[in-house]
Amino acid sequence: MTKHRLFWPAAVLAALLLANVAFTHDFFAIRIKDGHLYGSLIDILHFGAPLILVALGMTLVIATGGIDLSVGSTVAIAGALACLHISESADPASLGTVLGAVAIALAVALVLGLANGLLVSKVGVQPIIATLILMVAGRGVAQLITDGQIITITSEPYKLIGGGYWLTAPFSILLAALMVLLTALLTRSTALGMLLESVGGNPVASRLVGIRAQRLIALAYVFSALCAGVAGLMISSNVSAADGNNAGLWIELDAILAVVIGGTSLNGGRFSLGGTVLGALVIQTLSTTIYTIGIPPETTLVFKAVVVITVCLIQSPQFRTKLARRRGAHHRTAAGKPAAPANLEVGA
Repeated sequence: MTKHRLFWPAAVLAALLLANVAFTHDFFAIRIKDGHLYGSLIDILHFGAPLILVALGMTLVIATGGIDLSVGSTVAIAGALACLHISESADPASLGTVLGAVAIALAVALVLGLANGLLVSKVGVQPIIATLILMVAGRGVAQLITDGQIITITSEPYKLIGGGYWLTAPFSILLAALMVLLTALLTRSTALGMLLESVGGNPVASRLVGIRAQRLIALAYVFSALCAGVAGLMISSNVSAADGNNAGLWIELDAILAVVIGGTSLNGGRFSLGGTVLGALVIQTLSTTIYTIGIPPETTLVFKAVVVITVCLIQSPQFRTKLARRRGAHHRTAAGKPAAPANLEVGA
């Protein structure tokens, strides 16, 4: 059971959730107020929805052997464009205005993703360099769109995306769940997932058997940008404002951590969407736990880094094997028996 790729992310998530009970006794309580679901668990899902989406797109990019550092900037640009369009509209509360804002934001996000994909697949630029360009320039573009200011809006239809409710649950949770479901169907019910894994696992062999790797790689970056664009709409909608400087700041690092915690290798190849969702929830639960137990703000990032490193080590088969060997050697020495040589298996 412990060898299953989802066991350790699920175990860590459960441990973090249980740890919160010591500080918040009704942590698992879910209440219905005015027809809406409330509770700490709902908040984790609600605030973790944008990270789940960004990590979802990052998973497919990493599966192809790449990386996308530009998702944070895409989040900021999408939110800025949507809020700018709504703020300049004659009727910010109309459904047509909101749909137009969403269409503009997602269209630009797709173009940004396509630019990344072409740089990597066609031009041959290394993924970390190609996306680093947009990571730096894109943040500046977002601030140019907002003119360096925070754009605030008042629009109930737009508020629904990230801060509204539908069928008693936060709409952002339902939207993220729909995106995960559709991605799972496309990658696991069709050959798309296998082709992505083939390109990431052995690009040379994939090319020799006739797989169009360039198109698949470009498609992965376009999908990553789409997920980031939707996440940008969620974030700006939730606060009814666009901040080109801080929106989506460092979310790309949390997304990469979520993918790694979920068991997907950064070398490309096999990926796990379920593991990515668990990893994103671990990151969000960890952030909630930090605030719950009252860790000083100046040590928050250090505490978070220590926990993430611990999680990665725990789920590493190589680390667990070495730890088991050391324990075995210690027990043999304590029993008066010579320890096995370092280059031999214990018990050989």
